[in-house]
Amino acid sequence: MAQRNQTHRKSSSIATSIVLLVLAALSGAGVLWLMEQQRPQATLVSRSPVVPAQTVPVPTKEIAMAPSSAQFQVVLAEIKAEALSKGIAASIVDPALQGLELDAEVLDLAGTQPEHVKTAGEYITLLVSDARLEVGRQKLIEHDAALRAIEAAYGVDRHVVLAIWGVESNYGGSMGSRRIVRSLATLAAFDKRRPVFWRAELLAALRILQSGDTTAANLAGSWAGAMGHTQFMPTTYAAHAVDFDQDGRRDIWSSIPDALASTANYLKVSGWVAGNVWGVEVVLPDTFDFGLASPSVVKTMTQWHGLGVELVPAQRLLPSPPFSDTDGVQLLLPAGARGPSFLISTNFNAILRYNNAMSYALAVGHLADRLAGGAAIRTPWPITDRGLKSSEREELQRRLTALGFATGGVDGVIGGGTKAAVRLFQKARGIPADGYADLALLERLRQEGS
Repeated sequence: MAQRNQTHRKSSSIATSIVLLVLAALSGAGVLWLMEQQRPQATLVSRSPVVPAQTVPVPTKEIAMAPSSAQFQVVLAEIKAEALSKGIAASIVDPALQGLELDAEVLDLAGTQPEHVKTAGEYITLLVSDARLEVGRQKLIEHDAALRAIEAAYGVDRHVVLAIWGVESNYGGSMGSRRIVRSLATLAAFDKRRPVFWRAELLAALRILQSGDTTAANLAGSWAGAMGHTQFMPTTYAAHAVDFDQDGRRDIWSSIPDALASTANYLKVSGWVAGNVWGVEVVLPDTFDFGLASPSVVKTMTQWHGLGVELVPAQRLLPSPPFSDTDGVQLLLPAGARGPSFLISTNFNAILRYNNAMSYALAVGHLADRLAGGAAIRTPWPITDRGLKSSEREELQRRLTALGFATGGVDGVIGGGTKAAVRLFQKARGIPADGYADLALLERLRQEGS
């Protein structure tokens, strides 16, 4: 989920931990944010406002310095009083919070900003691996009856539900082992930017214990509180988890039907349209205006076809055409003009509601297609690309602004304002205005500013 997503002050062990987490199938929303840096800031197609993205916030460096146990105990006392005042029983609150100690490693993870980021191509290639496909195809057969029943009940493509399970926890193999209450209490006490967010999640976790849906020993997950087979945050669980196997508990930890149905329910509420595809790979004409690959440009399939946009033949049998002529779809260039191109629908937005990261949604969509028998992405990803470091993204924003192309601020996030500024700069210099910020663009800005 959520989707989406992120150096050890005491030793270099955190670097090793990050590598191991990535290679161990990217468990949970926190690890997805570790991987993903270039989050979409502008609306893709037209997004329903019914539900916020369920993923945790982007990791922050604004962690209270030298966190102390005494300070932690003060915050715990405040949380205990608040929980009791909101109707959570003392029999739940006391054993959950009594003797709790802060988790310094959680603070390290919350403050981590990796030096390098992965490009969309690297991210998707890593997630849609042969191993993940092989296990996914086995799970598709093993849970065929449940997946089909879930698809019938919620109208969400079972392959997409299965893909989210595969991406979030490697089909249940890596659900996380940190104590959720301890992690959330630590973040509530020491994350200066989001104490209210973390307190709300902690209270929701305590309510889960009060409901009897799971036990304190079983309430484990990622460093940021994401839980279960498909890594729900506690508040998302409260609002959208379902008891699909009808055993009286909404058990996303031990019941695969409950976990997958809860995911389908979340996607449905997020605007998933039954029978529609999330998107398709397309081929662009040589003379294409790359400025059309913008969140503000939404056209029908017929209109895109009139501009020379053609579908890439796929092995999977898609609806013909894949979008009705009343559907507005958007062109997405995750690696700029030199990489693959996609037309995406509002169902892509539903996946984004799970984790608001473009590469995450593409990985889920493509993994789903492959699990359904579709072909690999045909257009090669640019092999010379590498993701910009945080300092380089900030430098790019400063240099664009200095040249008169305002980015809306210097924050190291390549969002809608920065992409718009990049397009204006590219257009002014007579280069494809794809809005893609890479090292080559930064080098050109350096040359002009020197």
